[in-house]
Amino acid sequence: MNAHKEEKLKNTLEAVPPGFMVDSGWLERHEVSRFLARKYVDRGWLERVTRGVFLRPAPGTGKPDTIEWKTCLLSIQHIMGYDAHVGGMTALAQQGYSHYLPLGENAPVWVYGEDIPNWLARLPLNAPLETRTTPLFSDPALGLTKDDSDTSSTLPWDWQLRMSSPERAILEVMDELPGHESFHNLDMVFESLTTLRPRTLSALLHSCRKIKVTRLFFVFADRHNHPWRKRIDPQEFNLGSGDRALVKGGRIHPRYRIMVPEEFAITEAADGA
Repeated sequence: MNAHKEEKLKNTLEAVPPGFMVDSGWLERHEVSRFLARKYVDRGWLERVTRGVFLRPAPGTGKPDTIEWKTCLLSIQHIMGYDAHVGGMTALAQQGYSHYLPLGENAPVWVYGEDIPNWLARLPLNAPLETRTTPLFSDPALGLTKDDSDTSSTLPWDWQLRMSSPERAILEVMDELPGHESFHNLDMVFESLTTLRPRTLSALLHSCRKIKVTRLFFVFADRHNHPWRKRIDPQEFNLGSGDRALVKGGRIHPRYRIMVPEEFAITEAADGA
């Protein structure tokens, strides 16, 4: 191997920690051709995970049967530079709101972004993925944060998962009702959201592109009446006009005019009417 190729290999291995991944697009941007990538695979410096995706093996280990989903997302965010983040119920679970969430091997990992690579669905991850590429907010970066809950990380750099803040994540979950999330699960989680930030919520609600989500948010906010609720006025936001159907056999909420299960349509105003 000549000096130029050795420099390419050195740069590749320095940028990719053992156990992490890159795709062919990243390799080509770093002047590693497909031919040279095959040579790296043949010599054991890289392992092919699926077509166009490569893993740098850890010393003394064989090819893993499954890949940790966090390792995959960290590779996508911090090495390859894709604009994708963990959101929805997964982000809430990562930030301590997991008591009523479905956990275990069958719990999906929710990934959001307009720049999600199509090969992601082909990877042998240790959890199923649910991806959303249509932006819910007009400002796609609003309400994103980093996961600083794992202080035991063995990464060589200070990498953290980019994910939705609780304020953004709960609105992303609202968007999954009723097809991919249940009112009961969301109700249990919402009960624990006592410390949401009104200013962040207000910015997200103004940026939200779906009337359904904004109306549902206030249905749950009125139902639980956390201290932050009094600092957010529904009249400041676009709630649209007319009734909205959401579930069959439900009831139109008397204030927010969206069809929800009957127990969620009962309000103090309705009871006193």
